[in-house]
Amino acid sequence: MAVDDTDSSTWMCTTFLATELIRTLDDLDLIGFPRLVRLNPAVPWKTRGNGALCIRVGKGCGDRQYIGSIAGRKIFCYSDLESEPDIDDVFSRCIDLVKEWSQTDHADPGLVVCRDDVDASLYDKAVHRIISKEEALSYLEGKDHRVFQINKGRGVIGASASISWKPGDYTYEVLAYRERSKWGTPRHVNAEDVRQLDELFPSTFNNYDEGLSKPAIVPNTSCPILYGVRGDSFEDLLKAREFIRSEEVERWLIYLSNQGTDDHIIEDYHSLEPNSSYAVEGTVASIPVTVAGGHVILTIDAGEKLECAAYEPSKGFRNVIRALRPGDLVKVFGELREEPRTLNIEKLQVVSLSSFKIKVANPKCSVCGRIMKSVGAGQGYRCRDCGTKSNDVLMAEEPRTISIGWYEPPVCSRRHLSKPLKRCNFED
Repeated sequence: MAVDDTDSSTWMCTTFLATELIRTLDDLDLIGFPRLVRLNPAVPWKTRGNGALCIRVGKGCGDRQYIGSIAGRKIFCYSDLESEPDIDDVFSRCIDLVKEWSQTDHADPGLVVCRDDVDASLYDKAVHRIISKEEALSYLEGKDHRVFQINKGRGVIGASASISWKPGDYTYEVLAYRERSKWGTPRHVNAEDVRQLDELFPSTFNNYDEGLSKPAIVPNTSCPILYGVRGDSFEDLLKAREFIRSEEVERWLIYLSNQGTDDHIIEDYHSLEPNSSYAVEGTVASIPVTVAGGHVILTIDAGEKLECAAYEPSKGFRNVIRALRPGDLVKVFGELREEPRTLNIEKLQVVSLSSFKIKVANPKCSVCGRIMKSVGAGQGYRCRDCGTKSNDVLMAEEPRTISIGWYEPPVCSRRHLSKPLKRCNFED
């Protein structure tokens, strides 16, 4: 079963509904980890991270793993399925919870319960571009499934796509949830504990923003989540959760996820279509410009002139963009906006650096040796004494403040799906 689009931008969280589904279906076992699947971050109607939740239930067998605690009950998942539950029973019980917890004034919830596998190409489409509900539902035709939707039912798209996700690269996230009475109040998580996570548990990532001196694992909204730690090892996440001192945790659960994988990035493309994310290689066409609001605009030539933006919240990362010069070869990762047509930079590879010369002095008069003065913009230089004219200014190669290599924004400016450099294999 899978759900999506049940929350608002400030309240509730679809992952919390997932814990409620697990709590209610306590007579059934979890088969594998519950899945938190992020889809196309460029979808204009998403609430926050465009994440869908997928859970498989039944009678489990094989290896059993401790992955959470809900309402005082330890939660385990099993590696294998012994028998399927009744699909109509599961569907009817899930509907009641979707109705109870969905923020229907702000969302278009969708629930899909499906007994069969869904072709992985649906996930591939949903993480890369915008697809219709009808296209998503077409993947369920001929399968034993049930669908429930509220309002426009856009959540059906994400729910169906999350079922079709076949993990290649994957990560985990442990989410800790607050007591219901504390939703909407300031959170209490020990910042120093969070700062130490990278060192103590190196398989975790995106924990603490050193530039802002703040934890990145704590949400800014009024949702039920206290914190979420991401990493490559669920065993380390179990330890990290116990290490972090915080207010009382009401429940917690570990999810399998596509976060931090770059699954949304399209590298092999024929044309750049808005509302998708790409890795675009090109040559810097002009000196980057800082515009109103502190955003930095980089123009590259990638067969077409393309503006790329590093926004003010990326702080010091903008200095990397400012240090680029015409002729530098770069590879830019990010989402292409429709209006204005701009690639929002998620990370950047400097492939090669050009030799860029800058003016260091006005020309000297060939007659008297005096330094000439500018006549006016674009009009050259003239000696005040001799009247001699020249355009031959003294040029020298500019010392570069940037090196060949990879660069990324600070932790708090990274997207859910963006692969941090910490996870990248640069030998490939």
